[in-house]
Amino acid sequence: MDIEKINSALEEGYNRRYKSVEKRVSSIVEELQESENFDIEKLELVQMRSFVATLLNTETKSLQEDVETLLAQKELIERSLEKKHAQLQDTKYDVFEVLEAKVTSNDMALSKLHQVKLQSIDLYDILSEMVESAIITALEKDEDGEIKETIVEIVKEITFEAIKEGSLNTIRVRKILSTVLNSAIEIAEASPNRAENILKGTMKGMRGGLVHSIDRFKKRLAFTPAEAKHILVDDYDTIIEDLNQTDTLFSQVVITQASKSVQNIRSILINTNKEMRYDLEELLHISKETADVMKDKFSTLAHSAVKKADTAFSSQKAQEAKKMGKEAWGVAKSALGSAIKSAKGAMDKKVK
Repeated sequence: MDIEKINSALEEGYNRRYKSVEKRVSSIVEELQESENFDIEKLELVQMRSFVATLLNTETKSLQEDVETLLAQKELIERSLEKKHAQLQDTKYDVFEVLEAKVTSNDMALSKLHQVKLQSIDLYDILSEMVESAIITALEKDEDGEIKETIVEIVKEITFEAIKEGSLNTIRVRKILSTVLNSAIEIAEASPNRAENILKGTMKGMRGGLVHSIDRFKKRLAFTPAEAKHILVDDYDTIIEDLNQTDTLFSQVVITQASKSVQNIRSILINTNKEMRYDLEELLHISKETADVMKDKFSTLAHSAVKKADTAFSSQKAQEAKKMGKEAWGVAKSALGSAIKSAKGAMDKKVK
């Protein structure tokens, strides 16, 4: 049986006027049987593969062309989106630069502005550089021996802002926590005398930022209509599972980074992780509460939803990361100073 001749006859005689696939395929097979003495039951495997491939290509030709056209449009849209996201972030930077120039003589106003900036800029893609800059700035400006507390506040705020707007799935959260901790480890290795304060402050800050993010997510879930759950939840099953093991996730991130580190850093990470077991119970508690809210609100609905993409900016990333790291240190230091003043004020009142 000459399969090439049969395939050629198939392509020439395929009748697209029939409305159904069944009718189009049946009619061409019958036509080939009559004109080419074709018998599909006698085809060898190679012949069957060739015949079916020709039939599929002929039947789906217009659909394949549509898919290729749409894919080209998709690539164009994605490039345009990436460009617009970069322009969006650059425009935000420009706005903040103008505002910063207006309040340079007022430290309190500048601190407030930097706090708003931290909450307004997408941190995901400049996370490593920003954490590094913030911790280094804290070390350079540490004059009162409160470096660990300052780093806790810095890392908590940065971790929270990086996590809060995106998906809570394990892969994304693990990447954020790993990036933050890895940046702190690199600085700790270069500052062995302060390594313990750097790493303990970072780990407590990471935990605090994660708790804050999950708590915020829980509160938003409570007031979100069930039909709008896709705004917050991109994968119901995955997030329910992830929320029930956040303590394990946290510890795994620490242990993984510890395994890659030199001996003294490894010891600090492992020991601090053990010391934080009660802190991690709080993390697991808020996570399970959040999972329960999700089950109550959304368990009767479909378990898939529209993905909310995390976008990153490309323009002047390193420079902005360094700048925002210093600003994050300023925000955290200001908040810590206010807390200390309040605490001292309360103590003074008790003494009196």
